[in-house]
Amino acid sequence: MERTLDIGPLSLPWSLLLLLLAWIIGSTLHERMARHRGLGAGVRHSWLLPACALLAARVGYVLYFASEYRRAPWSVLDVRDGGWAPWWGVAAALTYVIFLWAARSPWRKTASMGAATALLLWVSGNAWLHPSLPALTEQAATERQDLPQWRLAALDGSTTDFQSLKGQPTVVNFWATWCPPCRREMPVLQQASQQYPGVRFLWVNQGESGDKAGRYAAQQGLPPAHVLLDVDSGLSHLLGLRALPTTLFYNAQGRLVASRIGELSAATLAERLALTAPGQR
Repeated sequence: MERTLDIGPLSLPWSLLLLLLAWIIGSTLHERMARHRGLGAGVRHSWLLPACALLAARVGYVLYFASEYRRAPWSVLDVRDGGWAPWWGVAAALTYVIFLWAARSPWRKTASMGAATALLLWVSGNAWLHPSLPALTEQAATERQDLPQWRLAALDGSTTDFQSLKGQPTVVNFWATWCPPCRREMPVLQQASQQYPGVRFLWVNQGESGDKAGRYAAQQGLPPAHVLLDVDSGLSHLLGLRALPTTLFYNAQGRLVASRIGELSAATLAERLALTAPGQR
């Protein structure tokens, strides 16, 4: 599951904080080394190099999911969806450094050291944040990695036992009517549920009455049997969820293979569905 730093109601992804930390340390090292060599800080490289890397990472992601972004071109600019192609960014940073050496820039050595340090911090930090899944044994499996042993009532009066969902890829979205990002991503999830008939989509309402959740679900055209009521937020507490919206992706074996804290775009949803149900994109 995606790791976050929780500060009251605010949840910040550790991956974003790690990227900021790597950039700050790398740029600080570059500037101090440049001053020590009597070159001046070379501040422009401190922001231009990471800017090129971030732009390339976004462009690479958009190109890969071009069909999804084509349906909503404006969403290309909405980087809140978390859509990045990291190795495109690394390639752009490497190209920037090579250009400095080719141009015999006086800052080529200091910029190279700063970029290398930032990359090392980013790679090692991500290795800690996202340990290899095959290394996990069955004894290490927890309820947070498997479909939970939990039952919830649906809007149509039926009861869904999460353990019975094994056998089909499942997407579980935690939402509430008062949550703006939840409302914005609802059409994206609803459309995907039609495009991926082999994947089960469940919408778990948090802490609201059946009447309130039902009215909004009806407006969105959600199937009542797939809208579940977690009135006391017991399931989200069991799973350790602290922010809305949160979406969990389980494969057909009932294993958690991806998660997203925050709003989904069509592209970031397709990216995770490729892990959940390979071959259905």
